[in-house]
Amino acid sequence: MLKQINNKFKSETEVLNNIIRNFDTTGENFGNQDRNSLKLFKLDGKVINVKSFRIPNIINQIVYRFFRKSKAQRSFEYANKLVELNIGTPQPIAYYEFTTPFLFKKSYYVSEQLHCELTYRELTTDLSYPNHEAILRAFTRFTFNLHEKGIHFLDHSPGNTLIKKEAENYKFYLVDLNRMEFKSLDFETRIKNFARLTIHKSMVKVMSDEYAKCSGADYKKVFNLMWQETEAFQEKFYRKKRLKKKLKFWKR
Repeated sequence: MLKQINNKFKSETEVLNNIIRNFDTTGENFGNQDRNSLKLFKLDGKVINVKSFRIPNIINQIVYRFFRKSKAQRSFEYANKLVELNIGTPQPIAYYEFTTPFLFKKSYYVSEQLHCELTYRELTTDLSYPNHEAILRAFTRFTFNLHEKGIHFLDHSPGNTLIKKEAENYKFYLVDLNRMEFKSLDFETRIKNFARLTIHKSMVKVMSDEYAKCSGADYKKVFNLMWQETEAFQEKFYRKKRLKKKLKFWKR
């Protein structure tokens, strides 16, 4: 077992070790359990979120053992980087890895559980959500701030931004952090980062307008590229879905 624990939580090391050892038989299931398992636990009066990544295929077991950082390690390190840059994300607590001499097996990422009013996803499913446009514009400013700080969140998709209302303002928190880049972003990369967020042209218009205001770019240029990238992503997504369906049919 390899692990790294945030200095603020070192005093809870034994409790955290026990949570990981007994993960399969304790804790409260949280959210979708299809790909990876998420559970909630109590830690010193706080609720913490433990994400258990499934064991990768045999090739990736070798890759993660010797050549690449695990998803859990990347999540922990990227979360700490976001905290340094004053970007919202649940407090990172620890990561754990289990390996054999030649293969990578299980890994876990531990963070504080953050209770929020909604995620970006609700904005895509309920266009009449209260203050919909104000939240969408605030989200766009948040994304512009990410880009200005050289953060390329590769999983910038509807379920991965938590939204919390504080007084009259909205705060945004990134989750599912294992795919990020930290570098200077050109215009095309910035706008393409919105491609996975919505299928609604009305939302793309609002985000384009706000991003143009933030960046000083021409609105038409922003909108045309953002909508083009959105359509391209949707086409690719549904093409992949159709292919999977065909493969399932032939397997029968």
